[in-house]
Amino acid sequence: MSGSASATTFVLKNRLTELETLRACLEQFAETYELPPRAAFETNLALDELVTNIISYGFADDREHDIRIDLALADGVLNLRVTDDGQAFNPLEAAPPDLDSPAEERPIGGLGIHLVRKVMDNVRYQRDGAVNVLTLTKTICAKR
Repeated sequence: MSGSASATTFVLKNRLTELETLRACLEQFAETYELPPRAAFETNLALDELVTNIISYGFADDREHDIRIDLALADGVLNLRVTDDGQAFNPLEAAPPDLDSPAEERPIGGLGIHLVRKVMDNVRYQRDGAVNVLTLTKTICAKR
């Protein structure tokens, strides 16, 4: 992991074992920049969900790929950027989950991006050439 006064970048490989690295990097970022516990938890929840989906469904081959995470904190706003060279996929186009039916009658999946949208203030997707770019923001209150 590399960092500056308010920004950090780290790169994960497309292996589920990297989720522990993700958690550790986010924990270090939260501690370094004194993120409130709730903001740290929600950021971890969102990134864990997104990275898990990228690793599980994003690549059509068995080769090793990089997933880049950029975090920046400025003026009380946490900016996150997740980039990968997987198959083009806009998670924001997924149909909203059925939250009204009993859990045992609902189809599996679909709650992840719903959770991400709930805990983050803004989520944007774009395809930049051969790269998926997901940008997320979250307004936080610094610990005093």
